[in-house]
Amino acid sequence: MPLRHAPINVFLADDSEMIRERVADLLRRSAMSVVGQASTPQDCIDGILALHPDVVVLDIQLQGGTGLEVLRAVREAAPAIGVVVFTSNAHEAYRKRYLRAGACSFLDKAGESEQLVRAVESAAHQAVH
Repeated sequence: MPLRHAPINVFLADDSEMIRERVADLLRRSAMSVVGQASTPQDCIDGILALHPDVVVLDIQLQGGTGLEVLRAVREAAPAIGVVVFTSNAHEAYRKRYLRAGACSFLDKAGESEQLVRAVESAAHQAVH
């Protein structure tokens, strides 16, 4: 596995500004760089494709749409970008759907938030290959 010398660049896609701020603080404490964030599917897609981060932290519920729209668009246009789903809607059907669509991992905000940094690191390393 190649070593990364630059910080991992992350884009935050979540409809809650408060959640985006908390996640950004957590990632920055782990020497990651939050390069962009948005709350609607189209703003997320536009930002991700313009900024080309290493990893996207994606909620499944966005303003006016879903994270699945974002995941599919990113997978088609920039398949090397890792996607970590981080959501409060962690039903098994969603988990299967998002992982099948190409997410690197799927985490429940309520019970798996301590795994987020590790999941982002893993997704970034997968993108290197």
